[in-house]
Amino acid sequence: MAKKELRLHAVVAPTQTVVVSAYDPDGKADACTLAFYMVSSHVPPCVTIAINATQKRKTLRDILETKAFVLGFPSADQVGEADYLGVESGYSTDKLKNIGFTVSEARTVHAPVINELLLSLECEVVHTVTVGSHTQITGEVKNILADESILNDRGRILLDRLRPLIYDEEQMEYLALGGKVSDAFRPGAERKKSFDGERAHM
Repeated sequence: MAKKELRLHAVVAPTQTVVVSAYDPDGKADACTLAFYMVSSHVPPCVTIAINATQKRKTLRDILETKAFVLGFPSADQVGEADYLGVESGYSTDKLKNIGFTVSEARTVHAPVINELLLSLECEVVHTVTVGSHTQITGEVKNILADESILNDRGRILLDRLRPLIYDEEQMEYLALGGKVSDAFRPGAERKKSFDGERAHM
């Protein structure tokens, strides 16, 4: 296969789109949309986000001051609201009010939960570091709020009901999840079993 060297850039295609919310020093809720997000620990559960520190970001300032944030997951049908929260500045206007989003106080941290998002993680900041253009913030998840409409009978989140919004940086497009490809870990376990059997007969 032929390979081609590309210009250096942040390849984040695809990634889940998230909305992070925090309170400012006056207790006003603000939020911004991010594509730089990942799960960073199972025990304790932690997530890491990155916000551009080279630009004037109100939500970044608020998170660093309050040491808390809520991570929300917009659905595909909320693409307009999510995109707006990423292109407008909280210094200019009340973004949440403009799109009709409401908030409630998180139960475990001092941060606002956006009521209209079906899945939210209440997070306490445990680590921050600036790498290049972005400040990376790791939050320990203190509470998970999920709308019953996206849960199965065992209380597990169903992604086909959440319909998470996927961002493709390469094409600058929002996508929705496709269908199931395979059960996790089973194909690899079967391949491993096959190789183990071959080695046993060598």
